[in-house]
Amino acid sequence: MKSLRRQLEPHAPEGHDVDTAPFLFSFPGSDRAFGPDLHVADEAAFEAAGRHADGSALSLVAELTSEPTKDVDWLDKLDTYGRVVPVYLVLDMQAQEISAFWDPSPKGYRSRTNVPFGRPLHVPAPFDFDLDTSEFAMPAEEADDEGRPGKVVERG
Repeated sequence: MKSLRRQLEPHAPEGHDVDTAPFLFSFPGSDRAFGPDLHVADEAAFEAAGRHADGSALSLVAELTSEPTKDVDWLDKLDTYGRVVPVYLVLDMQAQEISAFWDPSPKGYRSRTNVPFGRPLHVPAPFDFDLDTSEFAMPAEEADDEGRPGKVVERG
């Protein structure tokens, strides 16, 4: 998470803050608010009164999957973010890969790419840079004999 935040900060749109603080964002047409693991949002979104920040102020969200949250990250959040948020990154800790979704539409994201941890991932506009994912991989001693994660360790 620290590596991801550090790499995103210099590429964030002007006036946007990269943070991992627990904020809930509300989205048009959704009865549910979400608190992403990492978000990049217009700083003005946090000045408004109310219980939740406006999800339309987000320029990027990132989620690190775990067994209990994986379905929500891949289904519910993908559907909701895909209508509003310009870039969504899913760090799939079980599959050891990262996916980038972009070009939101009323029906969800129009574009996606994914790479295994260790390979660079191009983060689309408004960031437009290659993210180094080499620090995201789980150390070999934390994997089983077939290379699957032995336990979830949040990195990135």
